[in-house]
Amino acid sequence: MVVLSRVLLLALVFLVASATLVHAKGKKPAPEEEGDQGYQGDEGDELVAEKGGKKQLEVGEVTYDARSLMINGRRQLFFSGSIHYPRSTVEMWPDLLKKAKLGGLNVIETYVFWNLHEPVKGKFNFEGNADVVKFIRLVQEHKMYVTLRVGPFIQAEWNHGGLPYWLREEPDIIFRSDNPSYKHHMEAFVTKIIAMMKHEKLFAPQGGPIILAQIENEYTHVQLAYKELGNSYVQWAANMALSQNAGVPWIMCKQKDAPDPVINTCNGRHCGDTFTGPNKPHKPTLWTENWTAQYRVFGDPPSQRSAEDIAFSVARFFSKDGTLTNYYMYHGGTNFGRTSAVFTTTRYYDEAPLDEYGLQREPKWGHLKDLHRALNLCKKPLFAGTPGVQRLGKETEARFYERPGTDMCVAFLANNHSTIETTVNWRGQEYFLPPHSISILPDCKTVVFNSQQIVSQHNSRNFARSKAAYKFNWEMFSEPIPTIVQIPVNHKKPRELYHLLKDATDYGWFTSSLELGPYDLPMKESIRPVLRIPSLGHAMSVFVNGEYVGTEHGSHAEKGFVFERPVTFKQGANHISLLCMTVGLPDSGAYMEHRYAGPRSITVLGLNTGTIDLSQNGWGHGVGLNGENLQVFTKMGAQKVQWTKAAGKGRALTWYKTNFEAPEGKDPVAIRMAGMGKGMVWVNGKSIGRYWMTFLSPLGQPTQSEYHIPRAFITPGQNFLVVLEEQEADPKDIEILTVNRDTICAISTEMHPPHVKSWERKGGELKTVGPVSGASAQLKCPNLKKIVVVDFASFGTPEGMCGAYKPGKCDSPATRKVVEEHCLGQTSCTVPVDPKLFFKADPCPDINIKTLAIQVTCAF
Repeated sequence: MVVLSRVLLLALVFLVASATLVHAKGKKPAPEEEGDQGYQGDEGDELVAEKGGKKQLEVGEVTYDARSLMINGRRQLFFSGSIHYPRSTVEMWPDLLKKAKLGGLNVIETYVFWNLHEPVKGKFNFEGNADVVKFIRLVQEHKMYVTLRVGPFIQAEWNHGGLPYWLREEPDIIFRSDNPSYKHHMEAFVTKIIAMMKHEKLFAPQGGPIILAQIENEYTHVQLAYKELGNSYVQWAANMALSQNAGVPWIMCKQKDAPDPVINTCNGRHCGDTFTGPNKPHKPTLWTENWTAQYRVFGDPPSQRSAEDIAFSVARFFSKDGTLTNYYMYHGGTNFGRTSAVFTTTRYYDEAPLDEYGLQREPKWGHLKDLHRALNLCKKPLFAGTPGVQRLGKETEARFYERPGTDMCVAFLANNHSTIETTVNWRGQEYFLPPHSISILPDCKTVVFNSQQIVSQHNSRNFARSKAAYKFNWEMFSEPIPTIVQIPVNHKKPRELYHLLKDATDYGWFTSSLELGPYDLPMKESIRPVLRIPSLGHAMSVFVNGEYVGTEHGSHAEKGFVFERPVTFKQGANHISLLCMTVGLPDSGAYMEHRYAGPRSITVLGLNTGTIDLSQNGWGHGVGLNGENLQVFTKMGAQKVQWTKAAGKGRALTWYKTNFEAPEGKDPVAIRMAGMGKGMVWVNGKSIGRYWMTFLSPLGQPTQSEYHIPRAFITPGQNFLVVLEEQEADPKDIEILTVNRDTICAISTEMHPPHVKSWERKGGELKTVGPVSGASAQLKCPNLKKIVVVDFASFGTPEGMCGAYKPGKCDSPATRKVVEEHCLGQTSCTVPVDPKLFFKADPCPDINIKTLAIQVTCAF
């Protein structure tokens, strides 16, 4: 959220440590002479080489020392972003990578997803959006490097933390410990992936883009649980990784005892303050996860992390010897199908710089792009200067790098107070610092960026009902409710749910029967039997004699729950059918192979004969739903059952189908599941994931209402839509939407600094690019659209945020006309923040610093 306040002028300084070069495997070459220590140059945001007249990514030997990673002995600042290839479609990859590159990134970080690639033991999948090789090659085509996080345990809010389910059933296995079975399978997979990368020549020394590889993932969190087997496992994992001879450095994130030469790295929101540093003096300071928001689980309220806070943390990190930061996530994407971890939403890190649909979330995307440009202006003094720190006040400081006797100098001025702005004196000049902000001065004089003051534009996301895909003729098919006739008793007591389902489905049936005589049932109408079922998770729907009794579920914080409902029994045989459900497998913690789910006991209370324990009554077990097995979510499978016209609220556990026209235009597409409960959605036979509308947050709203339908899933003309609804619901309010960020905004005060693009570094000097204008509001429509409406314009004291502005007490009536003259019909425009444009006579002289806020709509 943007703060409508004053200017940002700050400077904070960087530190450089010269150390002996260390190769990927720890060898030490002869030390360099004093000087630039491998600095690349003044311009450019990447290491590039000329080949055949074309610029290509500079690749070759990857080494490191205490100051930085180096490519062919040359230093670079690395701005990295996590984009996970299976969380988008192949068709989306080029656009995502293009926007990442335009956002100033030069590295893409991704995990390797073991259970995606080896879902069945010994059978591998590298097709479609599992084609990791294709993804990495595309990254290189966009002139960016790759950090390959092999894991193979990855967590990542991905089902089972990336571990395939079959691994759980290997004899005597203990995950992530010095366990022979686990180590055997882990090494086999790591070896396969590294061999594949080598064969495709994807490591930097081979000419590829991979400059770092990661083994394990945040193991410190669980290491103590395994005692000595944890310590020895860390050593084994590092040595196993090194033995692969990948030719690039290996890293371990959040692992203080990472064995040499493996680099320990930081994960968190403020690694510039929380990271204890490399565990050896010859290792660089790297940040592998800078969380751009917070992933959500069903039942969560909205979560945010401001662009200002991210920018502050990155500037702080680079001012303290950091040279690589990775935004986790830069694009979160979608957990298609059943790929999300326990209770995790289908939408993943939607608040990242690129939202779930791949649209630029402003101002986060633009503000970080400006930060990257500002830091790139600082490269030479960062790598060639000597670090220093100067306290400027109780909560203020300057961190700087400079070469004595020269003009080479960069400073970072920081105000660490979270609420109070201040002015500091730095080398004879006054600099205003907003609260919790850092100003970057690439020449120790000129403020080109402040983390708290956003110069880039803002936008607001819009969901518009499709004009083409709005007519639905819903038909329904009720899933049969099985009894012991269809699923005979095959076990004395209910089986454990994970082992029963083997992650092939979310659904497992448990059937039993209860014989009751006339004297067993309560005589009073006010007394009814109650069915009580404590469960280890995750959700359960109960049917008695084919009638729906109710649903209960756990949560991410507490997987278990107790189902307790009054039921109607009859004399004779009563059929009890439990539909037990998982909502993803666990992805974190120690001893994951010993997690369990499903009913713990089943009792009936309130009978005349007392409480009856049915836990060992004899139970039948069925895996999956009839509709799943028939694949009714495909056109061919749908022909195998009888559908009827949907009218009103359907019975719990019902399939719905319809057709819809391909939505107009090229904007991303979503489906809003209004009026529905919990279930899954398929489009043309492809699952877009789980939905859950009835698990409300503490704010009384669903955690996620709109679900992404990738354009790649949609065909021209008619498209086949199938919904599996677990609860009683009516599909009449479901909507197909198009998604855009065509509402763009700008906010600027009279005191805002010029845009960072007003400067460049040439010949070692910071120079202006043309005349440097004063503060201005800059707007640019996406996709070459034009500004067609000025929705809001106010100069004075406007309030609110993009998409919800309103005038304040001070407002110039001329503002809208001024903005329209500058912007209407334009793809982009700049409006100077000049009081003379808006006032003939200032009606608010008591307001010293006025603000210009603009909101416009873009369209073709």
